[in-house]
Amino acid sequence: MQADRIEAKWIDAFCEVFERCAVKPGDTAAILSETQSRALNVHIAELALLRMGARPFHVVLPTPRNRQVVPVRSTGASEAIQKLGPVVTALQQAGFVVDCTIEGLMHAPETPDILKAGDVNMEGAPTVGVWGWTDKPGTLAHWPGGIVVSFPKSGGVNGRLVMAAGDINLTFKRYLTSAVNMVIKDDYVVELTGEGADAEMMKRYLAAWGDREAYAVSHVGWGMNPNARYEALAMYDLNDTNGTEIRAVSGNFLFSTGANEFAGRYTAGHFDLPMFGTTITLDGTVVIRDGEVLDVFG
Repeated sequence: MQADRIEAKWIDAFCEVFERCAVKPGDTAAILSETQSRALNVHIAELALLRMGARPFHVVLPTPRNRQVVPVRSTGASEAIQKLGPVVTALQQAGFVVDCTIEGLMHAPETPDILKAGDVNMEGAPTVGVWGWTDKPGTLAHWPGGIVVSFPKSGGVNGRLVMAAGDINLTFKRYLTSAVNMVIKDDYVVELTGEGADAEMMKRYLAAWGDREAYAVSHVGWGMNPNARYEALAMYDLNDTNGTEIRAVSGNFLFSTGANEFAGRYTAGHFDLPMFGTTITLDGTVVIRDGEVLDVFG
């Protein structure tokens, strides 16, 4: 991005997504942000909603002090609300919420209460799809989308995970240059090895939290968006992207550690780790072969 100047084409893009979210004239819409949110996104959201005839209002929170010993990145577990009841109530009352917090609310502890205002119960639903917009009450999505995500049952993840050079660590916004090996036992990473900086940085970052839940499996899944680009991470400055497009690259296997709201597990430590060229088999059916999505979904 060259300059933080509002462009008409960006308002158009926001309108297109909000229309897919079934926002109608007269609908109330909360724009949630914090003092360190990117003002450009907040302003474009407001202008798009007003153009559509919706009735937006702002909920702006002070960005809290980071009390961790390391920077918090790529968690989807914003701490901006800090369990403030009036904020949760305001968001419950809105017909639509635009989340412009820095880390996002996908894994935040307040999200289940906010979504209770809708009429879809996500409890007991360990597999979800994120298609880039949401038009069902009680649901959320991120933009862009095109991801299948499953939250494994407690004690259900065991084995060895090998990341190769060229796979991606989205917390560090970095393409790996060396292999990283993880041993997972009963949902937790119990061993992490590898030569080079990639494994060393991951080990140090995980240990810094002092929280066992940072080592837990959050979710697994794969990307299905043919328009998402593997090389996209190289096209932006680090402050200009959260790597959401990379999560949706068609055929990638997305493995994540940390927060899992379906398991009632919340932690500030989180890794999103897209891997490429893998084969994924479900109940004996190959759905991804060598990183290519197969036509098995009907």
